[in-house]
Amino acid sequence: MANPETQSVVDWLVDGARSAQDAPAALGELCDRLDRCGIPLWRVAVFVRTLHPQVMGRRLLWRHGAGVEVTDAPHEIAETGDFRDSPIAHVFAIGSTLRRRLCDAACPLDFPVLREFRDDGVTDYIASPLIFTDGAVHAATWSTRQPGGFTAAQAAAIEGIIAPLARVAEVRALRRTAGNLLDTYVGHHAGERILAGRIRRGDTESIDAAIWLSDMRGFTARADHLPPHDLIRLLNRYFDCQVPAIVDRGGEVLNFMGDGLLAIFRCAADGADAGDVCARALAAALAARKNIVALGRAAGADEIGGVAFGLALHLGNVLYGNIGGGNRLDFTCIGPAVNMAARIEKLAGTLGRSILASSDFARQSGAGLVAVGEFALAGFQQPQQVFGLHEEGA
Repeated sequence: MANPETQSVVDWLVDGARSAQDAPAALGELCDRLDRCGIPLWRVAVFVRTLHPQVMGRRLLWRHGAGVEVTDAPHEIAETGDFRDSPIAHVFAIGSTLRRRLCDAACPLDFPVLREFRDDGVTDYIASPLIFTDGAVHAATWSTRQPGGFTAAQAAAIEGIIAPLARVAEVRALRRTAGNLLDTYVGHHAGERILAGRIRRGDTESIDAAIWLSDMRGFTARADHLPPHDLIRLLNRYFDCQVPAIVDRGGEVLNFMGDGLLAIFRCAADGADAGDVCARALAAALAARKNIVALGRAAGADEIGGVAFGLALHLGNVLYGNIGGGNRLDFTCIGPAVNMAARIEKLAGTLGRSILASSDFARQSGAGLVAVGEFALAGFQQPQQVFGLHEEGA
């Protein structure tokens, strides 16, 4: 049963905290509402574990008069002594409330952080489990500097909002997890389209884009002699040389195909920014090439030394959207422009070059590319002029 003074807070949570646009705003408004109800909060933190390849969980920290601070915790933090010896880890493990009245001289300081809180004037500390409907345990902590700590009524009021707070936290966390997973597996822009309801097979749009298609030279031979785990590690390090370079310059990675990578740098609808788009794609290509060279020098020759990549850059129109069979779809791009990029990428291997670009791309990208020659490409009637890096010329 909620405290009558905080029933309005419970009602607001049960209604989904809809006045708050996102999770940080929801925590800030929650604490403000509790403060108006006479709950003397000084510090509140909510810890929600998540499904993300790099992040174990997220902490939202509210301090009186200072707003809400959001930090992501990497998976590695779970192996640290600070985390294992924390009240949060304890609540995760036991799934029940932990309270320490720090104003009491006999209060056990069985977690190192409690000494820090007491030195900072905290008189009472409560760590509450937020239990989601699947049984997963998350946590919220509440502390005050009020002399004597929380009263019995105040502690009961906090306890009364835990269940509806867990429901709000779960809904917000699920929405964020869906976004994280879509960003991870299909890319940010594609993920936004999927969440917006563009999920039907054949739901595509025609866009102009700079197309990036790359692969690793000699991958098949390496796959024959490298142990599987080493091969996966090699691929991950190889893609680490490319993906940040692409994303940091506004590109979107669409697909990994074995050792191949397909990405696009989308143009505006009127194509007015094509020059800037191609310049960014070329800058990403040069950064990725530099990264791969540096990785090869830093690693042992038996593992990644000598690894090189071939990359095709092309500017053209593609169909961008859902393609697949039955209920198994892929969000990607197709069209003659992608086929052109694939042919140019194969040509780069034949010519022993790391980067080749079409004439359409080179015309827009500005300085940095020189003509290599005209070549017949399978599937295209006319020979195609291609461009490469000056330093890779004969």
